[in-house]
Amino acid sequence: MQGVSCKLPVAIDPQDGTYSLNKTPLESIKQNLKMLLLTNPGERCMDPDFGVGVKRYLFSQDIQDVRDQLGAAVKQQVSKYLNFILIKEINFSKSSSNDNNVLYMQILYTIPSINTTEQLILDLSSN
Repeated sequence: MQGVSCKLPVAIDPQDGTYSLNKTPLESIKQNLKMLLLTNPGERCMDPDFGVGVKRYLFSQDIQDVRDQLGAAVKQQVSKYLNFILIKEINFSKSSSNDNNVLYMQILYTIPSINTTEQLILDLSSN
């Protein structure tokens, strides 16, 4: 089966050929959004503005002001680099266990051109 893009992290897959592939545009879009969130500004060659760098917020206090800053950074970066995506909501939640060191970020987004709503849940723990 043909793929849309290389799946990250890169891994050998005998079924796909040399590398594992994202099979649908939705898989590729979700991967691109995740990479935009995880990339630190300045990390991408020739485009130092690319990336949110969510891990930079890892040891910040869990206060509404920090959540607002992170949400604004996500919306700004998505509108610049993935402008075919519309962010509907960004929610933060703690772990359901008693571990207060885990915070999840849920991004609900739509892709208007194909009338689809998706979500990405990112674990903001130190792992």
